[in-house]
Amino acid sequence: MSREWRVLIADDEPAARRGVRQLLAAFPAFVVVGECRDGAETLASIAALEPDVVFLDIQMPGFDGFEVIRRRGSERLPAIVFLTAYDQFALRAFDAEAFDYLLKPVSAQRFGATIARLTRRLRAETPPSDDPVLVVKAPRGAAVVPFRAIEWIAAEDKYVRIWTDGRSYLLRESLQDIERRVRGHGFARAHRRAIVRLEAARAVSATADGRLFVSLAGGARVPISRRRRAAFMAAVRRRGQSR
Repeated sequence: MSREWRVLIADDEPAARRGVRQLLAAFPAFVVVGECRDGAETLASIAALEPDVVFLDIQMPGFDGFEVIRRRGSERLPAIVFLTAYDQFALRAFDAEAFDYLLKPVSAQRFGATIARLTRRLRAETPPSDDPVLVVKAPRGAAVVPFRAIEWIAAEDKYVRIWTDGRSYLLRESLQDIERRVRGHGFARAHRRAIVRLEAARAVSATADGRLFVSLAGGARVPISRRRRAAFMAAVRRRGQSR
């Protein structure tokens, strides 16, 4: 099964962002989903686009890369690769749990080594499987739910509810933890409390006041939040192109 990982590039210099894109062109498994020019925009984009990797400049307008990490919280961070022209921040970067620290200008060889290590880490976090499953509680013990049978997943307090073809199951995990497990298997976040399997989507429709909903095979209509709209629709398009 081929995999794709989502990349966010955060740098106030357009030439630097363009340079990262050019280097990434040699690694098609890494897909750029957004670019940012300052700290506030980066923080918002991490939340909205949920990248697997952020190439993060340290010195940016507003607040710097370290402040992005502090405000986001280390437990909710994607892999952070610092990209900077200054070597004096290296120790602080690794104290902030950065995955790597690249000095501009970055050579293709050094960049390739980082990508190789990133690939190993991301594969370890979401091991490939031909038919991955979730094991959930059922009235008579436990049930095995293949990912391909799931339509959508909703957060309910300290649980998530797994919806499959007219039935649902509760699982004591956070939506964030479940999202990590299904990442790379055709799911996308529709809003802060719901994840949708894209193969189960039948239509996306808008109401008169501009709200978006995705209609699923089982009849459910899941709202798509304004903050998630661009990333969700991009995931739908990518899914359509890969068929």
